[in-house]
Order: sequence, then structure tokens, then C-alpha cells
Amino acid sequence: MREQTQQPVIILKEGTERKQGYEAQRENIAAARAVAEAVRTTLGPRGMDKMLVDTIGSVVITNDGIAILEELEIQHPAAKMMVEVAKTQNDEVGDGTTSAVVMAAELLRYAEELLEQDVHPSTIAKGYRLAENKAQELLNSIAIDVGKNDEVLWQVAATAITGKGAEAEKEIFCDIAVKAIKLIAEEDGTVDTDFITIERLTGGSAAESKLIEGVVIDKERVNASMPASAKEASVLLLNAPIEYKKTEMDAEISITSTAQLQAFLDEEERMIKAVVDRIVETGAKVLFCQKGIDDMAEHFLAKAGIMAVRRVKKSDMERLSRATGASVISSLDAISSDETGFAGLVEEKSVAGKRFIFVTDCKNPKAGTILVHGGTETVAFELQRAVDDALHVVATTFEDQRVVPGGGAPEIELSVGLRDYAGRIGGRSQLAVEAFARAFERIPLTLAENAGFDPIDTLMDLRTAHERGESTAGIDVATGKSADMVAQGIVDPLRVKTQAIASAAEAAIMILRIDDVIAAAAPSPGELPPQAAGMGGMGMPPMM
Repeated sequence: MREQTQQPVIILKEGTERKQGYEAQRENIAAARAVAEAVRTTLGPRGMDKMLVDTIGSVVITNDGIAILEELEIQHPAAKMMVEVAKTQNDEVGDGTTSAVVMAAELLRYAEELLEQDVHPSTIAKGYRLAENKAQELLNSIAIDVGKNDEVLWQVAATAITGKGAEAEKEIFCDIAVKAIKLIAEEDGTVDTDFITIERLTGGSAAESKLIEGVVIDKERVNASMPASAKEASVLLLNAPIEYKKTEMDAEISITSTAQLQAFLDEEERMIKAVVDRIVETGAKVLFCQKGIDDMAEHFLAKAGIMAVRRVKKSDMERLSRATGASVISSLDAISSDETGFAGLVEEKSVAGKRFIFVTDCKNPKAGTILVHGGTETVAFELQRAVDDALHVVATTFEDQRVVPGGGAPEIELSVGLRDYAGRIGGRSQLAVEAFARAFERIPLTLAENAGFDPIDTLMDLRTAHERGESTAGIDVATGKSADMVAQGIVDPLRVKTQAIASAAEAAIMILRIDDVIAAAAPSPGELPPQAAGMGGMGMPPMM
């Protein structure tokens, strides 16, 4: 029989990089863990800061996990998944981003050890899912129902702010966060933090920061001859340009005499004056326009004694509508006094060298603005991030009314509980559940390391306390010993922990199940990708 030699079949473009099996898993795990290492030392009240310098020389100094990861230009696809974990955590609860990333990396670290012992990735994934479900169950069992207790809301805000550069004025910022959330809370207990905006101001000290019950807009009145303030003001919100109407298609007007030109200009003026007259008839003293205001319209509005602001952002228009009770009018034909709102005072003021429009003394504002002062721009940025975190955790606690102890207490409790659970499962999945339990210990270990204490001694002390039934025992960063976190007022919203566990487990499982990485070759110089070249210049549509 004739011997046949099998030729390799090449299906990928030349230069395409491919990694398979354990090599692909190991590289993905290494990339994910590298991301966690970049932020691990920022965890906790004694965490360190990072200085990030971009290509144009802008400097960011922060210890906020999501801020660091967003500034890094990460290329590796597995590493990008870790950034997504942090973004999801930040979007959902506003805090715990570093914990979620560190937890995901630790799950991958122990998964790699199991892979080296020939445990199949599917078996590890199954065990991790069992462990995550049990962890969520245990976490809910140790959660504390607190209602809408102002003291607990304050403690949650203080826990979030601690270690983020705002500790010197912690009392001021915690008071602001609690008042702001209670200001915008709905009757059914839901809170939309979009109705609180934070204005960052460079100059002055952090102690000058305050909450404005109303809306502050980073704009000026359109004309200096308009009134700079209005009391007991009727407010009109308009989402339409105040200018002469233009045709929807290209058109030419032939003018053959100066009389015709003057008639054309007079008609433009009449159209604009008619719109302004309708605004005047509503009794409005203040006009906020989302679109442009014509120069001629400015003149007529100023002459009528109306304060006008143009190019207002959509988000600010929504806050103004909520604060004043005015409707946002989308058509000039719909202008009516029935659509106006009320504000006790609207004034243009200069704060820290910038001019703002303040809309205050509303009957039921349901919107607020926090003015955050910082001695330098870098400090102001960090204070803004700290206040934003505090707002989100207070909002979450206000909605859920459940908290868990901080300081690594829930992680140790879950670790102890999962070890007991693993012994009842049996089979290889037990190894994955035990790995999940060990991964939880990375959080208190990191807290101890960052506070300058021996992590092993601290962990043993905590584990002993929890085995005695002290479920609220966490790390006292002042002494390095275990202490009752609830008694010290160190608490986190339950949702911060549940979301971190869910995100970390899902990311770890997804990365773990990847056994083939195919990286497309970069186009050679002058070569267009198929989508741009129309499939090689054949005139065919690109493949979807």
C-alpha cells in the first residue's frame, strides 16, 4: 500500500497567533492576576495610592480601583474582562471594585493549582458555582436589618470614604451624602443618584464643601444686560431653538432690491419676537433652553427682563424639571404658563473663579448639587470620587436596608462556612469549593498587609474568633487584632458584597473555560482590513 503523507491544513491567515489548552489557560490567568496586583495594595483604609501619567502628561493620583483600571490602557483580552468586573461593580453599587477584582484573581490562582492536579476546568466551574450559591446564602444569613437608620447610613458612608483622601473632613462628607440621598429618595424608598450632581471646584478647603438643595448649572446667562437673579421666579424649560425657522431642504431666495431684503429681515425679526412674546405671556422670569438662542432673541428677552441660559445639558434639564416642577417643552407652539415651574431664587454666582447658575428654594426640590472644594485639582478629583462612592453606598443601604460587617469579617465567615459545606459535598467538586473558601481569605490578608501587620497572625486570630461564633469579628487596622466591626460602626451594604462575589465568580469561570486563544494578525502597512477594503476590492459586502 502506498504510504500517504498528511499535509498540514492552514485555515488561518499568516501571522495569526494561536494558543491552546493549558498554555492558553495559564496565560489568561496570569494576565487577570496581573490586573489584580495593580490595584491590590490600594485595598482598605490603609491602602496606598497610585500615580498614573498619560501620554500627554496628565497626572492622576488615586487609590480608587475603577479609576486606576480605567486609566490603564489594557490590551490583553482576559485582563479586559477583569476591568469589566470592576466596571460592573461600580455601576451596580458604586464601591467594592478592588475587592471584586482581587477576589476574581484569587479564584483563578487556586483554579490554576487545581488544573496542575489534572482537575478538569468544567469540574472547577461546577464547584465554583456551588460555592457561589452557598456563599450568597450564608451572606444573607449574617446580614443585619437596619431600616432607614440615619446613624447606620452615616457609618456606611464613613466606611466608604475612609482611606480615600477625604478622612480629614469625613464628618462633613458623610452628612452631605446622607442628606443628599434623603433629599432625592422617592416615597417607595427607591433612589436615583443621577438626580445628585457633584461639581468639582479647585480652590478653598474641603471644609467648604456643601450640599445645595436644588440645581447648580455650570453656565452663565446669555446676555449681561439680563437680570443676574430672580426671586419667586416662574421657570420655563425649553428643548427647542429660539431662532427663525429654517427650511428642511436646500432652498434659495432671490432678492432683487433693498426693500425686499429689508422685508426679509423684518420677517425674521417678527418671527423671533413672536416667540419671545409667547414666553413673556407665560409670566416666566427665567428661561433654560437646551438648544441655541438667537442674538436677536437675546435682545428681546433681556428687554423683557427675563434671565435666559442656553445650551443646557439634557441631564441638567431633567434635574431642573424635577426640582422646579416645570415640564420640558419640545415645541415652540407648546409654550404655555401651565408648563412652567417655580423656584424661590435663581441667581448667577461666582464660586472658586467659575460662574454658575443656582436654582434654589424650590417647594419640593427632589434634586441636589454637591459642591466639592479641593486645594488643588488632583485633590478635588479624589474628593469627588470619595463623595461619589459615599453617595452610592448610602443609596444602596437606603433601598435594601441591610448591611454586613466590614473589615474582612464577612469574608472570614464565608470561608469558615464554605469549608464546612465542602466536607458534605464529596467528589472533585469539593476541591473547587475549598479553593473558593481559601480565596475569600485574600481580602482580610490584604487588609492586614496594607495596614502593616503580619497577615498570617491576623488571619489566624480572625479565624479563631469566627470559629468561636463571633461572626462580626474583623480587622481593627489600628491594632491589627480582631474586633467587633458592628460595634465600631464599620459596615458595608449587603449588595456590595453579593455583587462582588457574583461578578468575581462569573469572571473566573468564564476565563477558566477558555482553552483556545486565536489572535488575528495585525494588517500590514498600507493594507486595509476586509471591512474597509470591501472584501479584497471585489465589491462584495463585508461579512457580518
